[in-house]
Amino acid sequence: MQSTCCRRKRPPDVLRASRRYGLGVAMAVFAADQATKAWVLAAQASLPIEVLPFFNIVLVWNRGVSFGLFGTAGPLVLSAIAAAVAFVLVIWMWRTPRRFEALTLGVVAGGAAGNIFDRLARGAVVDFLDFHIGGWHWYAFNLADSAITVGVAILLFDAVFGRRRRAEEAGSGKE
Repeated sequence: MQSTCCRRKRPPDVLRASRRYGLGVAMAVFAADQATKAWVLAAQASLPIEVLPFFNIVLVWNRGVSFGLFGTAGPLVLSAIAAAVAFVLVIWMWRTPRRFEALTLGVVAGGAAGNIFDRLARGAVVDFLDFHIGGWHWYAFNLADSAITVGVAILLFDAVFGRRRRAEEAGSGKE
């Protein structure tokens, strides 16, 4: 007799659909990130561009990770670490039957892939979004950074507040 406490197996078509969505989102985020970076590099001669009184398009070469930390580690070391993290995310995405989770993991993995590509192809990450108030500027960032930040925030929010919803869905047979 099978215990009711164990997770029921997901049909393969649910996993395949989740994987397709997750990989599709990852590829879309990667493509959008690289397209925006290509545009900034092409417009390099006319930068900075003031878009709004608190927002500029600039060109910053980030040789580190978030906020320029570990900039002396070198692009290969940082790329290897980021690739290991991205690999874990893709495995997680590959195994989850939850479409929402796969989509969110795809957002993070696509952003990570965009920054890994920059480090390997250019030796540094192209950052260009510059928000500021008066003379105080936040660290420049890019679309990949935004995708990683938003994706991780959604995953954390879902982990903290989504447990009840998932329990209700499992009890009602939805998911």
